[in-house]
Amino acid sequence: MNNSRKLRIGMGQLLVEGGEPDRNLQRAREMAAEAKTKECNVLLLPECMDLAWTHPSAKNEAQPIPGSYSDILCDIARQHKMYVCGGLTENDNGRVYNTAVFIDPNGAILLKYRKINLLGVEQEFYGLGRQLSTIETPFGILGLNICADNYIDSLSNAHMLARMGAELILSPSSWTVDYSVTEDNDPYGEKWFKPYSTIAKAYDLVMVGTTSVGMIVGGPYEGKKSVGCSLAVNKNGIIAQGQFNEFTGQLIIADVVVPERKEKGTAIGDRLKKMGLALAA
Repeated sequence: MNNSRKLRIGMGQLLVEGGEPDRNLQRAREMAAEAKTKECNVLLLPECMDLAWTHPSAKNEAQPIPGSYSDILCDIARQHKMYVCGGLTENDNGRVYNTAVFIDPNGAILLKYRKINLLGVEQEFYGLGRQLSTIETPFGILGLNICADNYIDSLSNAHMLARMGAELILSPSSWTVDYSVTEDNDPYGEKWFKPYSTIAKAYDLVMVGTTSVGMIVGGPYEGKKSVGCSLAVNKNGIIAQGQFNEFTGQLIIADVVVPERKEKGTAIGDRLKKMGLALAA
């Protein structure tokens, strides 16, 4: 295995407050500084980490990309000489999107993706994404998706990224549960580990999702909570996982070896058939 495919990903399980972009982005800066001291190559931040997922401020305060909020993430990447991936609330000529960006260590946005599998409650706030793409990086081919794109009934998005050559999929997320749910309920095994491991095993790739923490104030999910449990998975199982904790953020370290995937085109389908795997979830 080429040493350039050994990657340390900092999963920035960030406290995200609805409608408080300055505080949220400052926490991202602090998380990036910590990631730098721990020699991370990549910092992965949550979904809509500027304004918070489905917060009503999305309708009036979303910024363009490039724009003031994405510029801060670009500055973080440039300052610490690391890749930064995170979710932002994007305003494109008055249309708002739930968007993820992937930024290189020089502060350039290499990839932008708009969420496709929008929950019913978020369709009031965000327009539908219409494009999937991957990009070649020094550590392998990378794809982006966001949170519910990885629901077990919408894994066609991840299947397609894999068909497009993805060896690493990064997924800014905002995993939420009812306030009464505790760690003992194990809310994420079927909902997140199952789809992540399904894709990782099927294609021999790595999937990494970072989610926010905190109580949800404002919007349709007010009163629920984001409790972390950020997740990195390869074909052998869990590489790293965040704590179940709605009160404080943490940086989780995932030491990843990005597999080299040789199959392309119909050869992928041939291998899946030999493994006895269905081509869709």
